[in-house]
Amino acid sequence: MNSGRVPESEKVRFNLILQSEFPLNALVLASEALRIANQNTDQEHFEWHLVSEDGNPVRATNGMWIDVDFRIDDMPGADVHLLFEGNLPTQRNSRKLLGHIRSAARHGAVVGGVDTGAFAMFEAGVGSSGDDPEIVLHWEAAQSFMERYPVARPLNRIFMLRGREAHCAGGVATLDMVLELISRFRGEALANEVADALVHTRRADNTPQRGGSAGKRTPGAPSSRLVRLMERNLEFPLTMAELAAELEMSERTLSRHCKSAFGQSPMRLYLNVRLQAARNFLFYEEFSIKDVAMACGFSYAAVFSRVFKRQFGRTPREYRAILRKGQNSSVRPELRRMITRRRS
Repeated sequence: MNSGRVPESEKVRFNLILQSEFPLNALVLASEALRIANQNTDQEHFEWHLVSEDGNPVRATNGMWIDVDFRIDDMPGADVHLLFEGNLPTQRNSRKLLGHIRSAARHGAVVGGVDTGAFAMFEAGVGSSGDDPEIVLHWEAAQSFMERYPVARPLNRIFMLRGREAHCAGGVATLDMVLELISRFRGEALANEVADALVHTRRADNTPQRGGSAGKRTPGAPSSRLVRLMERNLEFPLTMAELAAELEMSERTLSRHCKSAFGQSPMRLYLNVRLQAARNFLFYEEFSIKDVAMACGFSYAAVFSRVFKRQFGRTPREYRAILRKGQNSSVRPELRRMITRRRS
């Protein structure tokens, strides 16, 4: 992709494809950036349309329903196709959707996934080439992605533009990526002007995703190395001695570092890392409870369920059932309302 591909006299066209349970904040930031770019130049540099597979409104993660302009079969051609996925990254990826992603890529458009859109892109064969394909998606879904696609390597960065591929972690990172697209199509000055209008300081594409306490730990710090080591060894948890050996320190030193950084012992931290990974598997995937337990280092599903309930207040099965009940209300709401009226 290069900034001169679309002449100044022509609009740069975006198709923003919405999947059920997409993150509304990402959509708002993307569309507002394009709107402000047009407004501040008093020119229609950018044109965008909202698209869903069937042309019906789409439910965002916060429960709001968003109307769209086109169903996917009727959407106009575009220079950029961005797929907005969220809490259901695999359950709604139909053959029709994947076919349109492939077609857009074949015809030279920039094709991108926002938040968990990398699942559909990878399934469609966009961004999955090479022996060690790199992608970017929301950090919470990275473990689930690697379980499904072991050859892939999710990167800890907010976005990545590679050739005609766009990968983005979602959230505010969506704004950073769209600002970079604006810069590449219409210049750095306009991108900076849009960022100022949104009271935002642009971030480099390789900025790590997590801030807060995670961001304060430098990549080489013992605490960061420890967490990464634990996250890489979920299915077969390492012993205390193995953790210390991998980090090239004594067990006593490891315990002291862990207590100082996290306020708990290394093995308690390890359990919390495994439980959080299990929660993400349940949130994003449809793996069986037994498979989730095994993937997170629990030999027996019963033990996993008991520990999970102690941590989160519900068994894994209850947690996913409650979650899916809300998410599945996004499927054909008019039929659900009709059924509810008949029952009453």
